[in-house]
Amino acid sequence: MASLDTSRSWFLPEIIQGGMGVGVSSWQLARAVAQRGQLGVVSGTGTESTLIRRLQDGDVGGHLRRSMARFPLRGVAEDVLRRYFLPEGRPPGTPYKVLPMARQIIPPERQRMMMLAAFVEVDLARAGHDGLVGMNLLAKIQIPTLPSLYGAMLAGVDAILMGAGIPREIPGALDALAAHQPAAIRFDVEGLPDGRVEHLTFDPAIHWPDELPPPLARPAFLAIIASNSLATVLARKANGRVDGFVIEGPTAGGHNAPPRGEPRTNLRGEPLYGPRDVVDLAKLRELGLPFWLAGGQGSPEGLVAARAAGAAGIQVGTLFAFCDESGMTPALKRSVLEHARTGEIDITTDAHASPTGYPFKVVNWPENPAAHVERERVCDLGYLRVAYAAPDGTIGYRCSGEPIPQYLAKGGKLEDTQGRRCLCNRLTAAIGLGQVRDRGVEPPLVTSGDDLLAIDRFLGDRASYTAADVLAYLRPGAA
Repeated sequence: MASLDTSRSWFLPEIIQGGMGVGVSSWQLARAVAQRGQLGVVSGTGTESTLIRRLQDGDVGGHLRRSMARFPLRGVAEDVLRRYFLPEGRPPGTPYKVLPMARQIIPPERQRMMMLAAFVEVDLARAGHDGLVGMNLLAKIQIPTLPSLYGAMLAGVDAILMGAGIPREIPGALDALAAHQPAAIRFDVEGLPDGRVEHLTFDPAIHWPDELPPPLARPAFLAIIASNSLATVLARKANGRVDGFVIEGPTAGGHNAPPRGEPRTNLRGEPLYGPRDVVDLAKLRELGLPFWLAGGQGSPEGLVAARAAGAAGIQVGTLFAFCDESGMTPALKRSVLEHARTGEIDITTDAHASPTGYPFKVVNWPENPAAHVERERVCDLGYLRVAYAAPDGTIGYRCSGEPIPQYLAKGGKLEDTQGRRCLCNRLTAAIGLGQVRDRGVEPPLVTSGDDLLAIDRFLGDRASYTAADVLAYLRPGAA
């Protein structure tokens, strides 16, 4: 099996496929990219929820069950299948069963669910080839992180990519988990009194009834960053080895880093970025670690320019997000591409949409099925909830996208609820797993980088395309 060995440049991929959304970077997409010699990446966001929803839809093709049978912890797959698998799928109009929202202390059974879900995505992406497969996680979504990392490592993941935060403790966690040792990361809790620190912990040993298996391969760790200062902090002060960086600019899809300095907006209310938000690549090269450029780089010229600037290559999201193998529903992909071809697409950098407080890219187009749909405020997946210290010292959880009275009762501020959208449910709906509500099926939300505005150059006369088409376009003439 080839590995991402940062000491030998010929093992470094030129193209990293972005780890997008909830299931948009599917195992099918990652596998298609990895088979062709580049780094395929599965999304690690919400994997346990997407796993049980697909099982409730009958696991068409049996892929999930085949992978679950390879999970090394005995009895876990059988238990999950007994609780969630519906051979004939859900009856029409039946809501999905949902998992209880996770908290700081994760019961062992729930840990195994998180491990299994991450394992399945990586295992299926790696099947039948010896290419490189990574998993993308968000630092803002802390609670599932350690079990998900371990599950991905049990499947042989080659690289972990993480952004939307400061993942200083992840390299050390990877070292510990590779040896089946306990791992811990600091748990962000608002309103803690001075001196009090909370952690999330995970001990792999409790899941092995007999002796521990041999050590696991420690995957490479690539931090997704937007500033020189964060790169320096991670390279010099992380608690383990950082193997490289993905430099993501504000034109990338999904979450963007907030602008540095005094907040300013344009006439549409979008955050304005300036010279302080441009990464100094010369200083970055001084750190001596490989890096890839992301955000607006998805073209042959972008790859050439990145290599000329000293990058190992580029990370590309938008082109892959709308290819045949991505997890986005075919109807959404078809509709977006048809309107992108005619210039009827608008992309907004929404400063308020995400409960994280980070700017978030939202795609709008004439046939958007969520347009003018008033969504009921519901928080039942809870991945983007914020932990807070209650007056009695206990830890509570709130989300600015939940019903406003509930949020205010938990000490939240009314102004923080304005314009918020439930990303957890709406991104899940974009891959065809929207929850059934009293008002109908959950409406989807589509995110994309600014490259979508010029995708007609790549599309030509095609109505659809594959991951192989993307790689051929980015690397013309490559074998």
